[in-house]
Formats: sequence, C-alpha cells, structure tokens
Amino acid sequence: MGSLPEAVGTLRLPARVHVGWGARAQLPELVTVSGNRVLAVVDPFLAGTELLASVVAGLTAAGLHVRVHSDITPELPVASLTAAAETAREHAADVVLAIGGGSALDAAKVVALLSRYEGPLSRFYGENLVPGPVLPVVAVPTTAGTGSEVTPVAVVSDPERELKVGISSPFLVPVAAVVDPELTLGAPASVTAFAGIDALVHAAESYTARPLPVDWSAPLPVFTGRNALADPVALQAAGHLGPWLPVAVTEPGNRRAREEVARGALLAGIAFGSTGTHLCHALQYPIGGLTKTPHGLGTGLLLPYVLDVLRRDPAVADRIAALGAALEGIGAAEASAARTVARVVEINARIGVPADLAAIGIGRDQLPRVADLGLRSARLLAIAPTDPTRDLLLEVLEHAHAGELTDRSPA
Repeated sequence: MGSLPEAVGTLRLPARVHVGWGARAQLPELVTVSGNRVLAVVDPFLAGTELLASVVAGLTAAGLHVRVHSDITPELPVASLTAAAETAREHAADVVLAIGGGSALDAAKVVALLSRYEGPLSRFYGENLVPGPVLPVVAVPTTAGTGSEVTPVAVVSDPERELKVGISSPFLVPVAAVVDPELTLGAPASVTAFAGIDALVHAAESYTARPLPVDWSAPLPVFTGRNALADPVALQAAGHLGPWLPVAVTEPGNRRAREEVARGALLAGIAFGSTGTHLCHALQYPIGGLTKTPHGLGTGLLLPYVLDVLRRDPAVADRIAALGAALEGIGAAEASAARTVARVVEINARIGVPADLAAIGIGRDQLPRVADLGLRSARLLAIAPTDPTRDLLLEVLEHAHAGELTDRSPA
C-alpha cells in the first residue's frame, strides 16, 4: 500500500526538452514528429514580428501547413478558448505549436484538449479528468517564469466562478519544450521580474511541499507532494534564479542573466509539475481576482511572508534554510531560515515587487474574504507543509498587508 514519501519520486516531462541559444531552430523537426497540420497558438504581441515570420517560414519550408491563431485574451476566458479550439478543428490540426508567455502555452493545452474531446471545458476542471491523450503540443516560452512548457496544468478564467480554475492531467504535458533564452530578450522589466519571481515561488513551494503517502496500486494524483526526484531540481532552480533574476531585470540585455533565469524557470517548472505548489498560490488566486494584478506579482509578494510563518515548524525551517543556501550559493553552516526570508525580501525589493498587500489595493477588511477564498483551493492546501487553517492563512495575510515579518521587522 503506502510507501515512505521521502523515498519515492515521480517526474512527468516532455519527451524532448531543448535549452539553449538558438534552440528554436529545432522546431521543424520537433513539430514534424507529431504531424504536418499545425495550429500555431501565439501571443498577440508576436503577430507581424520577424520572429514569428521566421518560425512559420521554417515550418513551411519543412512541408508543414501552418495556421496562426493570435487571438489570445489575458486570463484565458473560457469562451475565447472554445473559439480557438474551433479554429483548430477547421484547420484539421494534428499538432499545436505554442509560442509566448504562460497564457499562450496554457491556451494551447486547452485547444489541444478541446480539439480531441467534446466540451464544455468545465467537464475537465480539477485533476485527472482528461480521458486520454490530447493533440500533441510543442511549447516555446518567450518569458521565463510559468514553466508551463513542462507542466501538466492549464489555468483558465470561468465567469461562473470567483477564482481561476485549473485543469490538471499528465495528458496536458507538452510532447516537446524548446527554451531559447534569446526569445526573452525583449521582455519588459516588469514581465521579467514578475515571471521570474513566480519561478522562484515554484521552486520554494516545491521544495517545502508536504510529503504525501503514495499508493502505487492506485491511480496517482497529478501532484504528489514532496518528491525525491524533484527536490534537487528545485534547489538547482533556486541556484540559477537567486543571483541572476535581479540582473536580468536591471540589465535586460545581459545574455548570461537571461540564460540563467530561463534555465531556472524551466527547472522550477519541472519540479513543481510533479510536486505541486501551496500557500502562495492558494492566496494569490483571490488576490489576483480582486486586484487584477499579475500572477507572479502576487505570489512573489506573498513568498517571504509564507516562508516566515512556515519557519516556526523546525522541520520546515530546515528545508527553508537549505533553499536559502542554494539561493545564495553558501554553505549549510551559514544558512538559516531567517536568512532565506531576508534574501527573498531583498530580491523582491531589487526587482520591484511591492512589499505589502496595501500597495496593490487590498484593504485590511478584505483579508477574511481572501482567506475564505483561499481555503477553497483544497488541492494546493493539501500540499502545504503545515496544516493550512483559516487562522494560519489570516496570519500570513495580516503580515503581508502590514509589510511586517513575524518578528515585527519590516519586509
């Protein structure tokens, strides 16, 4: 029946993952493996660019029939995704190429799903409800943060629900991921900052996740908690992101920084794609809904406060200290959970993440409602390393609203 969670691991990854400057030159080969009628789901800002033209020309030269769909709406409302899937069916697409930020990549996953299975999309909300393989997706991120190019989840907005909803299934993992740091060079500083800090949250929440019991005789959940295979990957991700994310934000043309952050975001995606995320994400969903602020801004703002409250548990504090050691490249003897929290506060300040919830328009009177909405994210809360009571969520929110850590020091 059950196994010791510390001794087990699960990774679900694309069959091919390519990382490096110019890696997008592999796209004709990677796409051809899966089909020859291609729906390219791309961020609207790429329409008419030389980058997109060169990619399409390369695919066309390889004998592929390409149709571009760039009508991607931020937050991914369900109606827009249903229309995109209809475009895929009209084109008789047998492979979906996703190019863009997290929204474009998640949109492509949903298009691949609805192209093969009848809607409504709400049939698939939750975990393990996709009945089988979807159209193959080849994912090419142009931002470094979401890790969607290697994860089994897509997040959408449904007007009938207060919070964003996720569709999680191993069948949503792309068949190939191409991470070309050159594609991130044009990202604005705010996009680099908020996407990059979200990647750091992925690494931190993956590494501090609760170990869940594993029953190999039963179907596995999509997210399995602390994971022996994901742990070292999460630490590697932190090691790439910690020193280099501030450089990528302040020196956008720094190629070394762009490469390090792209690699860190990819590794963080690999890690949390198996383990899942927890408190920062559970609280960000209602905060993002109330403030209409970027996802990464919210998770990054919350990270030091979540780690600060969690470090009261000695076992969790040890893991937070190890995370900080990777983040700073220091030895275990120098590391501590408090130092990790201080380092995250410093990174946030350097890249422009607001220090408190008041700065993004959350009133103190709204905190109980945010906590109650956060409690609805049962899947995320189940992975939290400390029992996620309403009081615990409120404590995190109150500190985050005041901009103070638990010792009353300013964050």
